[in-house]
Amino acid sequence: MIFTRSVFASLRFSLLLALLLVSAGLLPGRAMAQRTLSSGQHLYLPIYAYIQYGDVDKSGVASRNPVSALISIHNTDLDRPLKLLAARYYSTEGKFLRNFVSSPQILKPMETLEFLVERRDVVGGSGANFVIQWKAAVPVSPPLVQALHVELQLHRAIVFTTDAVLIPR
Repeated sequence: MIFTRSVFASLRFSLLLALLLVSAGLLPGRAMAQRTLSSGQHLYLPIYAYIQYGDVDKSGVASRNPVSALISIHNTDLDRPLKLLAARYYSTEGKFLRNFVSSPQILKPMETLEFLVERRDVVGGSGANFVIQWKAAVPVSPPLVQALHVELQLHRAIVFTTDAVLIPR
């Protein structure tokens, strides 16, 4: 069988895409942690308004590539709702930027609520983060909170996820 350059390029692209999707958690390969029922939590979610990459220039700064971040809050309980109280957005420096939840939002069983930090919104910086606060009337399966970061260009794609972690209180 004779392989042309385009076949090798296609195979290489497919392999790289599969590796990227597995590392981003979009394909099977990353196990979910055991989770216990809760009636409320504060969750920390790291996000990136841009990614620094490449070499540092003479002024000491690396190239910056802005990315959008889709924050998804999934109610994983099959039977019970939960109430989202806050989705507070902070900059790299820890400065409060805004609350994406102006009033408490009820998430029905299996419902997902999403917020978008646009690509052009780089004020948060490369170490931005969210604090997600929720509660429920009775113990429920905790929500799954993730951020999907995306930048698509003609011949390049950057896609990765970050997961929220519990802030002990």
